[in-house]
Amino acid sequence: MSTMWADLGPKLWPAFWVTIKLTIFSGIGAMIWGTVLAGMRVSPVPAMRVFGTWYVNIVRNTPLTLIILFLSLGLYQNMGFALAPDNANFIDNNNFWLATVGLVVYTATFVCETLRSGFNTVPLGQAEAARSLGLNFMQVFTLVVLPQAARAVIAPMGSVLIALTKNTTLASIIGVGEAALLMKGQLEKYGDQLIVIFVIFAVGFMIITLLEGAVFGYFAQRLAVKR
Repeated sequence: MSTMWADLGPKLWPAFWVTIKLTIFSGIGAMIWGTVLAGMRVSPVPAMRVFGTWYVNIVRNTPLTLIILFLSLGLYQNMGFALAPDNANFIDNNNFWLATVGLVVYTATFVCETLRSGFNTVPLGQAEAARSLGLNFMQVFTLVVLPQAARAVIAPMGSVLIALTKNTTLASIIGVGEAALLMKGQLEKYGDQLIVIFVIFAVGFMIITLLEGAVFGYFAQRLAVKR
């Protein structure tokens, strides 16, 4: 036990820090791309609606593992498209950003659908009033509908982020040194400490996700749209 902890202890925080960074960068990217997709889904332009619908339906029903592997094997290894500068840490950095892109591509579909559910909470009369004042679709969407919809779905969006945090474990399939990869390595070295290792990493993920839930729950109460 002491030998395992002496080996695991110094590596634990760096591994979870990579998990946290994956969550932060992927979460920001997914929010931006998901908002764009949500706008496309309700756009008056048919081509944008079709693209948004097909994208969400296809990507959301594609396993995240396949998306990350496609980016690594297809985008980088076959097409040579790199996402990191060529230096001593190129492989680690490139894999990190490939995993981030994969998480953004996938999670954005859930952000989109969560926002779309929020659109239904905005009274139709507000959008009609805005259009009667001469506002175009983009102005109505960004100034009237989106701000209210975003406030209405803060709590569900927290669930999306929690799911994203748990999905970061799939980054280990392309060698990203996050918590799941460290856990796999420790299980291979200390198979007799299986339960202890599982508990340690489970507690680590619980701390992160519970903090996320608490933060989103707080803001959901503070920023809820009063009807």
